[in-house]
Amino acid sequence: MKTQQIAPQLILGSSSIYRRDLLQRLQIPFDVSNPDIDETPLPEETPDATAVRLAAAKTRAVAATHPGALIIGADQVAVFEGIQLGKPLNRHNATRQLQLIRGKEVSFYTALCLFNSDQGTMQARLVPSRVKFRLLSDRQIENYLDKEQPYHCAGSSKLEGLGIALIEHMESEDPTALIGLPLIALVEMLTLEGVEIV
Repeated sequence: MKTQQIAPQLILGSSSIYRRDLLQRLQIPFDVSNPDIDETPLPEETPDATAVRLAAAKTRAVAATHPGALIIGADQVAVFEGIQLGKPLNRHNATRQLQLIRGKEVSFYTALCLFNSDQGTMQARLVPSRVKFRLLSDRQIENYLDKEQPYHCAGSSKLEGLGIALIEHMESEDPTALIGLPLIALVEMLTLEGVEIV
């Protein structure tokens, strides 16, 4: 008689409702846990390295309370002309960021990690994207901030919402990466862990 293999618990290590909504597209059961880590970049750290380090750190923080689980961590860093664009946290900073990048191209580095806390193994992927922003007027920026308040989004643009109206064009191997959780890469990772999506 065959013993039925029990699938490991899947945990999304994130406080983002947008990452949660994206993961729900895969129609698999999962729980959510807030990793609550320091997201400050390290001195001399490249943007892509920051994103990968933070995504991995989120999985390990959650693993401390969820042994035996598969834990998803993701992080995104926006870069304009070599400068990391952090979360603006307030309207003044968001206005300055959007004025800086209007009519320009910004690179977004979205890192995804899947940590098997039972085996101690980590899969990691980095999905780069390029976004060209429209040449926005000050009035358009103010109108956008009135409606969206994207103060906890890298680059002050919530691309999963009204922020899409700020974009002239984008290039990415995975459009969900720009929202913060690259589902194409995640499906591959989960498959390697024996989790079937379809």
